[in-house]
Amino acid sequence: MRRGEEAMVPEAEFRSYYGQPIIKSPVWHEPHMPAYLYLGGLSGAASMMAAAARISGHDRLALTARLTAAAGATVGAGFLVAELGRPERFLNMLRVFKPTSPMSMGSWLLAAHSGLTALAATAALAPVLPASAATAVLRVPSVAAVLPVAGDAATMAAALTGPLMSTYTAVLLADTAVPVWHEAHRELPFLFAGSALASAGAAGMLTAPRAEAGPARAVAVLGAAVETVAGAVMERRLGMLGEPYQRGKAGGRMRTARALTVGGGLLAVVAGRSRVLTGLCGLALTAGALFTRFAVLEAGRASAADPRYTVVPQRRRLDAGNPASVPAPSR
Repeated sequence: MRRGEEAMVPEAEFRSYYGQPIIKSPVWHEPHMPAYLYLGGLSGAASMMAAAARISGHDRLALTARLTAAAGATVGAGFLVAELGRPERFLNMLRVFKPTSPMSMGSWLLAAHSGLTALAATAALAPVLPASAATAVLRVPSVAAVLPVAGDAATMAAALTGPLMSTYTAVLLADTAVPVWHEAHRELPFLFAGSALASAGAAGMLTAPRAEAGPARAVAVLGAAVETVAGAVMERRLGMLGEPYQRGKAGGRMRTARALTVGGGLLAVVAGRSRVLTGLCGLALTAGALFTRFAVLEAGRASAADPRYTVVPQRRRLDAGNPASVPAPSR
């Protein structure tokens, strides 16, 4: 249409095809999937903190971080199985090893990380476990001599899988056609990594003796800062696609998450050895991490339900001569 000419037809509205959305909305359930995303990240970051604490001589913090990593991996796997519906579905995913599939690699990563954290926790708890037929084996002199070494080795190995465990779920989300996840592929790993560090720091502050909680506080502050900055950069860079993170139910959850994370991070700076401030800080960061996961999933649903978030970016890319490849449907 030339300049000054009046349009003969109204601007096209964004409608679905025969009442169907353009892309499928995520079918993941609450609280199963958000809880798994949170617990997996917590386990990964806690395993890194356990190794660092062990190396630096903070043995009590190392113990609580080992237990946190094992608990997060175990309970998180339980939530994943609940999301899948049947345990054998998770086992079926281990029948395939496909490096190009985040789902396949994530399944193997979860299995390996869970085994390592379980061994590390068992080795740490063996001396204080109550007597039983099972724990009697752990007290056999030859086993007892090897177990601490095996536990330390498992702790260091889990620290290597920890960063992947904290961020692979972000890659999994970005490898879908959901607009606000796919287009946020640069920032989502940093958002999840920061949230995981804040979660692990919060858990360390809540469970370790206050005299040894200093490193946990530092991890919590670092994680809160990374999460806050990554979220702000993501929403700003996405432009119109950042709207689902700012509006509606997802926007409310994201604002709550940011307030809790920033508040918890500031409390961690001034908490020192105050039991009350430490408790408030730990609870705020934990709640903030959970709200972040719920917000990201809700934003994905909102963007999938509104055709505008699929059509407008495609039109802009075509107008710019830069058509983008669409990822394969979620497996």
